[in-house]
Amino acid sequence: MGEKIIPYGGQAVLEGVMMRGPDRMAMAVRGPEGDILLEKYPLKPLRNRYPFFKLPLVRGVVTLFEALFFGVKVLSRSANLALGEEEEIKPWEMILTVLAGVGLAMLLFVVMPAALIRWMEPYFATDIWLNLTEGVIKVVALLAYISALNLVPDTRRFFANHGAEHKTLHTYEAGQELTVENVRGYPARHPRCGTSFIFLVILLSVVFFTLVAGRPTFFLRVGIHLSLLPLVAGCAYELLRLAGRPRPNIIIRILSLPGIFLQFLTTREPDDQQIEVAIAALQGVLKD
Repeated sequence: MGEKIIPYGGQAVLEGVMMRGPDRMAMAVRGPEGDILLEKYPLKPLRNRYPFFKLPLVRGVVTLFEALFFGVKVLSRSANLALGEEEEIKPWEMILTVLAGVGLAMLLFVVMPAALIRWMEPYFATDIWLNLTEGVIKVVALLAYISALNLVPDTRRFFANHGAEHKTLHTYEAGQELTVENVRGYPARHPRCGTSFIFLVILLSVVFFTLVAGRPTFFLRVGIHLSLLPLVAGCAYELLRLAGRPRPNIIIRILSLPGIFLQFLTTREPDDQQIEVAIAALQGVLKD
């Protein structure tokens, strides 16, 4: 392939894959009759309309919220396509879904660890070990949550679509032809994955919190975590961009390893039909 390699991204959807480029998005879904249904959408990211949103750190937060809204929209649409139904998600339903997801994340990874660490506080002599333990609690909560999801058959198939997305992106980035045979040979883990982003957010939140917080009360601890979240998300996004480059340096590779290992829980090996869908999605978003 002689064309410029653009760092496309995507996500798994129900019975399919969504791929996203700089100015358009495509979603491919295996329909109820077994055929591949492809839809394309133009994109106008906020960072392309407002220069301020292109600034480092800022662009990470903006991209995160855009990904949340687009993610809910394509998940809903993919369910309609996979089941052969026609029902458009309403804006208020999308907003409520995003808020519910953010609320659950805050409960699992901010409020619950803060409550547990407050109860454990008398057993720690130093603030550093106390805050590092809170980080361990967050990681355990994340692992338990993802492991529980793997017990659901439909989720395991969803994770296989996730693997198909990554394998297809690897094939494109290696400059190879997008065929099932070529895609099958690549790993299901990818350094720019959202799973890696989540782990980086947890890691950096522990580092930043330890540097500035000390040993606050429960409510102040929760408040500091939430106030640091935009900075943490922005830094995590910048690290993820560096990790996705062709030859990242050794420090970036080391920081990426935990997120890569975590993807063994959030990806599975896809079958050939799932790979075909992922290829269709990427071809739908590639520049003509």
